[in-house]
This record gives sequence, C-alpha cells and structure tokens, in this order.
Amino acid sequence: MPQDDHRLQPPALLIIDMQQGIQRLNQARNNPEAETRIASLLGHWRQAGWPLVHIRHISREADSVFAPGQSGALFQTQLAPLPAEQVFEKNVTDAFTHSNLERWLHVRGIRALVIVGVASENSVEATARSASNLGFVTQVVADACYTFGKSDYSGQPRSAQEVHDMALANLRDEYAEVVQSADLIVSLFGASGAIG
Repeated sequence: MPQDDHRLQPPALLIIDMQQGIQRLNQARNNPEAETRIASLLGHWRQAGWPLVHIRHISREADSVFAPGQSGALFQTQLAPLPAEQVFEKNVTDAFTHSNLERWLHVRGIRALVIVGVASENSVEATARSASNLGFVTQVVADACYTFGKSDYSGQPRSAQEVHDMALANLRDEYAEVVQSADLIVSLFGASGAIG
C-alpha cells in the first residue's frame, strides 16, 4: 500500500455478504479456508480497534435465500457483527449503491479499504471497482474471498478458481491491490501478526 497520508487513518475492513444463505448453495467453490481467513482478519481489526463494516445483501426477490425475514439473510455466526460495529444493507452487487457507505467512510476520514467476502466476481469485484473510482485506496484479499463455478459468455464451463482468478485479474493494478491475508497481516501488524 502506498505510504501517503491515508495511513494516518487505518483502513476499514469491509466484509461482504458473509450470510447464512451463501452456505446453502450446493455448488463447487474455491478457497475453502476463506471464512477462517476472514475471521482472522476480523480478529485483528477488532483487537486494534480499527474500523469495521459488515455488508449484508437483502434481496428484492421473495424466493432468494437472502430475502428479508429468512434465516439465510442472517450473518454467519462466527462472522456476525458486534453491537457497536457498522452494518450496511445492499440490494444490488455494489455496496456503495443506494447506501450511506461512502459518506460514513468520508465522515470518519477513512481513505483506505480492505475488502473480503463473496462472491469474487460479483459483490467483491463490483464494490472494489466503485471504491477505487470513488478515490479509496483499495486492497482485495485473494484468499479471503471466494466464488462458485459458472459458464462463461461462450458457454464454456469455468471452475470456481478460474472465475475467482479472472475477477482478481480484472481488479489487479487498475482498481485494487490484490494481496494474501498473511502478507497483509504482516504489513499492517508486524511479523508476528500481533498488535502492539
């Protein structure tokens, strides 16, 4: 991360769509340890007292696992926000659209974001693109995001890892710095990963 004055305020950790409904999708996915990586980053941010934002998708479709009032819309227990932590709801892929997220960050002088969650080519990519376009220094943690396999535009089946890798390739350099969780922890909290 570039060493300019945005480092005066620590980056906010944005955790995207880590809800119970996503666990019910019976599809092949990549990064089976993503939840563990997210939980580790969440623990570091909490210990440091750094800004945390939980993003929750609330679908407008009644039959969606993310429809309001259904258990699928609830946060996963191990990643659920504490009462004092900020939560924003979204109805589209981008966490900045029709929310007060941008204003909330600006009011607090936050200029850098670390993004984790699901799905890599969907809400993670859309949010990272907007973050960059809005002027935030943006990092996406590759091993703390995941997605599912799908067919490409030509109908060719692509694995979850291929979809994930393409999403990160779309973001890398132009919209975000793509990092690994272990490297990020060392860069922010030191070689031991401890907060001192």
